[in-house]
Amino acid sequence: MAGVLLVTGGARGIGAATVRLAAQDGDAVAVNYVSGAETAEALAAETTDAGGRAIAVQPDVADEASVEAMFAAIDEALGPVTALVNSAGLDGGAYRVADMPGDVLARLLAVNVTGTILCCREAVRRMSTRLGGKGGAIVNVSSMASTIGGRPQKAHYAASKGAVDAFTVGLAKEVAAEGIRVNALRPGVTLTDMTDQVRDNPQVRARIAETIAMQRPAEAEEMARPILFLLSEAASFVSGARLDASGGGFTFGGTAPAED
Repeated sequence: MAGVLLVTGGARGIGAATVRLAAQDGDAVAVNYVSGAETAEALAAETTDAGGRAIAVQPDVADEASVEAMFAAIDEALGPVTALVNSAGLDGGAYRVADMPGDVLARLLAVNVTGTILCCREAVRRMSTRLGGKGGAIVNVSSMASTIGGRPQKAHYAASKGAVDAFTVGLAKEVAAEGIRVNALRPGVTLTDMTDQVRDNPQVRARIAETIAMQRPAEAEEMARPILFLLSEAASFVSGARLDASGGGFTFGGTAPAED
C-alpha cells in the first residue's frame, strides 16, 4: 500500500494491530484516539523509531469540526490520506431496549455511525479522482453482531453495526468510478479491551469458545491482516464487500457470543 493511512481508534485493539502491521509495510500512519494519549503517543513513537512516519491525533470522531481538523493536521504532517480504517467504536454497554438510556444510545450512534460517515466524507474529499485525488481505499470495521442482532442486551450495538454495513455498500457504489474502494470487515469475538469480560475471564472465554466453529476467539492481529488485504492492491476489484472474520461462524451450542 505504502501511502498515508489513518486508523481511527488506532491506539488499542484491532486498530493498534492494524497500525503496527501497516507501519511494517512502509505506510505513514496517523493514530487516532479519544483517550489514552500515552498509549497512542507510544505507538506512534514505536513506528517512528522503527524508521517509519507516524503521528497521534486526538479528535473525537463524533464531532464534525474535530474530524475536519484531524484530516487537516494529517494533510500537513504526512500528506493527504490515501487509506482509512474506521476502527473507533463503542459497545454501548448491556441494556434491554426497555431500559436503554437515551444519552448512551445517542453517544453510541454518534461514534459508531456518524463518526464513520464523517471520516469517510473527509477521506473521499481527498481521495476522489473527480475531486482531484489519486484514489484510495477505506475499510469500515463492523461486527458479526450486525448479522445476528447482537448477543443478549446488545441489540443497540448490533443496530449501529448494521448501519455501518449498509453505509459501506452505499458508499462503495457512489465512489466506485472515482478510484475509491470501500469495504467492511465483520469481526467475530476478538480479544481486545472491548471484550475484556471474555479476554480476562477464563470461564466466560470457555463458554464463548463453544459457540465458535474454530473453538476459540480471535487475536487482534487476525483482524488486522484482512483489513490490510482489503486496503491493498491484492483486493483491487473488491469493493462493497462485507468480509466475515468469524472463525467459521457460530455453532448451535453454548451461549450467544460477544462481538468486537
